[in-house]
Amino acid sequence: MASHASRLVLLLAVAATLAGRSEAGWCICRQELPDPTLQKTLDYACGGGADCRPILQNGACFAPNSVKAHCSYAVNSYYQRNGQNPQACVFAGTATVSANDPSNNGCIYPATQSAAGSSGTGGGTIGGVDSPPALGPSSFNDSSSATSVFPAAAAATAKRAAILACFSLLALYLGA
Repeated sequence: MASHASRLVLLLAVAATLAGRSEAGWCICRQELPDPTLQKTLDYACGGGADCRPILQNGACFAPNSVKAHCSYAVNSYYQRNGQNPQACVFAGTATVSANDPSNNGCIYPATQSAAGSSGTGGGTIGGVDSPPALGPSSFNDSSSATSVFPAAAAATAKRAAILACFSLLALYLGA
């Protein structure tokens, strides 16, 4: 019986560890939007505390030199510096959370708050502002469909719950 109890404790510890793991997420700009809209988002993120030095000329993430690429790097930096708070990736609907790492060609997108460094002028917190003021209300900022804005976060939560449920059932089976 002691061996079953030991296995049960071990399984529950593994399940709790796996369920508590967070999966990296990145914030990226919506590529179907026009450059002038994304430029406003880029300006807001860089002015709000994102580390935009890598997208300056001669920076590691300058190429490709496009508004879309620079916008994604900036909003991701802002998102990471705000602890992956889902509200830090709204930007009036011009950005979204992705489970796919957008890093490419030597440009590494930070995936954690510590990798993104300390916050700049934004202070590292959101303070209730999740949309660039220049964009104002828009059809992209409709909170009635907020669940579709965070598919990666919902998928990660469901995965953790499934892992925990599987290990719990296995533990019950071995304990019986």
